Amino acid sequence: MSQFLHDIPVRPDCRFFRGDLPCRPNKEHGYMCGDCPVYEPVTKRILLIKLGAIGDVIRTTPLLRRLRLEYPGCYITWLTLTPAILPQGQIEEILKFDYASALHLQARRFDIAINLDKEKEAAALLLNVRAEQKFGYTLREYDGVPWPVNDLADHKYLTGVFDQLSLGNTKPYVQEIFELCGFDFQGEEYVFDTHDDKGYDWRALPPASAGPRIGLNTGCGDRWTTRLWSTEKWIELIHKLQAAGYAPVLLGGEAEHPRNLELQAATGAAYLGTFPLPQFINLMNQMQGIVTQVTMGMHISIALRKPTILMNNIFNPHEFDLYGRGQIVQPDRQCVCFYRGTCRLGTSCMEDLPAEKVFEAVVASVG
Repeated sequence: MSQFLHDIPVRPDCRFFRGDLPCRPNKEHGYMCGDCPVYEPVTKRILLIKLGAIGDVIRTTPLLRRLRLEYPGCYITWLTLTPAILPQGQIEEILKFDYASALHLQARRFDIAINLDKEKEAAALLLNVRAEQKFGYTLREYDGVPWPVNDLADHKYLTGVFDQLSLGNTKPYVQEIFELCGFDFQGEEYVFDTHDDKGYDWRALPPASAGPRIGLNTGCGDRWTTRLWSTEKWIELIHKLQAAGYAPVLLGGEAEHPRNLELQAATGAAYLGTFPLPQFINLMNQMQGIVTQVTMGMHISIALRKPTILMNNIFNPHEFDLYGRGQIVQPDRQCVCFYRGTCRLGTSCMEDLPAEKVFEAVVASVG
């Protein structure tokens, strides 16, 4: 619908219209609103708040598919702490969470606003933003406690505040957030950018003739160190993979660099070093299978639709949906440290996860 400024038609309801700068069709083709051939009116404006961590942001992206299906022509604004991890061409507006973004979002009105974080700043924003429908978590004004905005959020809220309920949960995370938004989960895949268009040079990787490349993501971050597998176990796994005709490739960031150098020296496994996130994602995309603990690398692997061998001990395995690609392998000893960063028994049960068990999962998942 056109509005007129000095008799010039302007269509602020178009998905391309900016208001502060010329839109892309105007810049590239000289189109103006009055006779624009690519005019596309927005049907619904949707705000999605998912701040972090990176892995949780990645595994929220299946919602994009359902939102597009349910609301054709919608315009999605995503507020996050990590804009670079989101697929830039698949979301109309990606905002980094800061004072300026919070200020201008509170001045806007949306058809639907969804907050998937229980952090108080995210809950406060959902409380204050104007929207016809709200889903997820808001903030109780009197005591500042994050709280379900409606009963659809009750299940996910309760499993987040009571360990007993979390341990008994049998729903994957993605199913939980779909239900929180009033949707039934139908196996929607992640929406993710492989960065294949960047032209990265991977000639240093083992060639195809060396066998299927198996990425070994050797770290797990510094919060839940009970997930770590020992260097000796990694060496044993690498030797088994090499003997069976696979080409192991060591993966990780700065925190894993010393360990990966040690593993490379001990086994001769390929290790190309550390990379910026887009390049690291594309490196993982060169693998035929990935072995990882519960960390960012796991979410990237699932998003890239790789057979994922997930080494898990301290988390509820029902939380993770590998989409039928890969296996979850756990220690032979029952873990007693649910969501704990240090082991109650002094020695992590990850030492009771045999390399043979991980190897067999690779063979079954990758072939």
